[in-house]
Amino acid sequence: MQQPPNHHLAELNIGRIRYEIDDPRMADFTNNLALVNGIAERSAGFIWRYIDESGNATDTRPYADPRIIVNVSVWESVDALERFVWQTVHKRFYGRRTDWFEHFEGPAVALWWVPVGHRPSVAEAVARIEHLKQHGPSDHAFDWRTASAQLWKTARCAPAGQVA
Repeated sequence: MQQPPNHHLAELNIGRIRYEIDDPRMADFTNNLALVNGIAERSAGFIWRYIDESGNATDTRPYADPRIIVNVSVWESVDALERFVWQTVHKRFYGRRTDWFEHFEGPAVALWWVPVGHRPSVAEAVARIEHLKQHGPSDHAFDWRTASAQLWKTARCAPAGQVA
C-alpha cells in the first residue's frame, strides 16, 4: 500500500493471553513491557501509542473475550514500524509469543493510514481489524504482506508460508 501524502501509519495488534495478566507465567512479558515500550518511544519514526491506566494498554479489553489484549500505535511509515518490530529487542519477545499468547484464527495485525496528527481510538482500531478480517486487505486496512514490508519477509519469526 502506497503511503498517501500527509499521512502516517497506524497499527493495531491483538493477542489472546494464555493466562491472566498478573499470573506469574506472564511475568517475562509484563515485566518487560516498559522496556519494549520505551524502545518503541525512542525509535526513529515513532509518533504515538495508546496508553491506559495500567501505564501500557493491558487494562483495555475491547473484545467480549477478556483475554484479548491490544496495542495501538502510530508511526511515520511502514519502514519505521518494521525497524522497531524486527530490528530491536522486540523481535526476541515476538519470538517467544507462544509462551504468553494462544494462536487464534484471523488477523492479529491491522495497518492503515491516518492523517498526520490523528490518534486512533481503540474502537477505530478494532473496527479496522474487523474490516480486514471480513473483507481482506484494502486501502481501509491491510497487513504486513500488502504493506510491501521488506523486513517482515526475512526477519519475522513465523514458519515459511505463514502470516506472522
